[in-house]
Amino acid sequence: MDIKSEHLYAINLNVRGIQPSATLRINELSNHLRAQGKDIIKLGLGQSPFPVPERVVESLKAHAHEKDYLPVRGLKDLREAISGYINRSERMRSTWEDVLIGPGSKELLFMLQLAYYGDLLIPRPSWVSYAPQARIIGRSVHWLPTHAENNWQLTAEELDIICRDDPSRPRILILNYPSNPTGCTYTDDQLLAIANVARKYNLILLSDEIYGEVHFEGKHKSIARYYPEGTIISTGLSKWAGAGGWRLGAFIFPPELRPLQDAMAIIASETFTSTSAPTQYAAITAFNGGDDITEYLTQSRRVLKVVGEYMHRRLNEMGAVVQKPEGAFYLFPDFSSFRDRLASQDIKTAQALCTALLEKTGVAILPASDFGFSPDHLGARLAFVDFDGGQALAIAGDEYAEKELDDAFVQQACPRLVMAMDKMEGWFNSL
Repeated sequence: MDIKSEHLYAINLNVRGIQPSATLRINELSNHLRAQGKDIIKLGLGQSPFPVPERVVESLKAHAHEKDYLPVRGLKDLREAISGYINRSERMRSTWEDVLIGPGSKELLFMLQLAYYGDLLIPRPSWVSYAPQARIIGRSVHWLPTHAENNWQLTAEELDIICRDDPSRPRILILNYPSNPTGCTYTDDQLLAIANVARKYNLILLSDEIYGEVHFEGKHKSIARYYPEGTIISTGLSKWAGAGGWRLGAFIFPPELRPLQDAMAIIASETFTSTSAPTQYAAITAFNGGDDITEYLTQSRRVLKVVGEYMHRRLNEMGAVVQKPEGAFYLFPDFSSFRDRLASQDIKTAQALCTALLEKTGVAILPASDFGFSPDHLGARLAFVDFDGGQALAIAGDEYAEKELDDAFVQQACPRLVMAMDKMEGWFNSL
């Protein structure tokens, strides 16, 4: 008897065959190749390029001695700070009791699917971990169709079509905007229309607004304004405060969903117990804001906007079809116009395209198949983050304090992104 095989096949069937997270996998591969001496331009993992605001870092240092287990739902002062932040930014009336803290919004999302026995509705394309989490838990996933002509965004009509066949079925709809992987966001009218359908079918709506503060114009609005009784807002420190590795996320629940929040708190008590104490204390500083935080966000948005516009233009010029980003730090180009030339090189899938690009140019990006598309959809996601964010903020706030950021700024502050576009353009032209 092969004992090792017996052990292998005792692994949960829901987990067997699932690959590690695509974004983390490409990051580890990129680091491995760099360690071998290869110059890799990392456009795979969506990690904020900006440093954590200095006052938040100082707060973490000041609370490094905090060693006690904190309440399962989170530190009260932090929950109050996040409630105040949401109330200021979204004109809501949440209270500290509506907030649940976790070690990253990713963990909270997993617990939500575990606690709520319903199907998962995900607009395609979507962030890489939504569907695998559902599969691990054993939930059904329904991909919602979107179209490039509509910036890959869900429409109320398409949502209604999916729900009308079984109107009473419990469902969670995840709406992520500004979007990972497209960088696009929703208008007020679109959010209102989706909210009306969600209310019609009594959906639980998880509004993943982790990129809300990096809307380029600073005008993000939550769908919770239009569907407050059924919307859970997801936020955290990773994307707007540059603190991905700190692992702190938050869900803000409406009072109507308190039983769901309670169920998630029970799961938390039996799994991660509580979120890191020093990080929670430091997060109070971040969510309470201040003039320095406002300036940090203003300059971050300026930088991301001009970089996104530069990358968008370069991709269009080289023959890709790509939507103009409105927030976050992503682009989702379609390289189908190169299909015949790629096929002549035996490149027929998005994965093969990304592998060849990495081998030939050192530019690391992710295939559209990691975001819900079929393997032969020749799309990819680029995270335009391989630059020194601290230096970019300094240049934007000094030399460019009184003038518009431009291509010269991108070339000065983000030379590796310029190099990535040059390398990609050269490779596609050589096919």
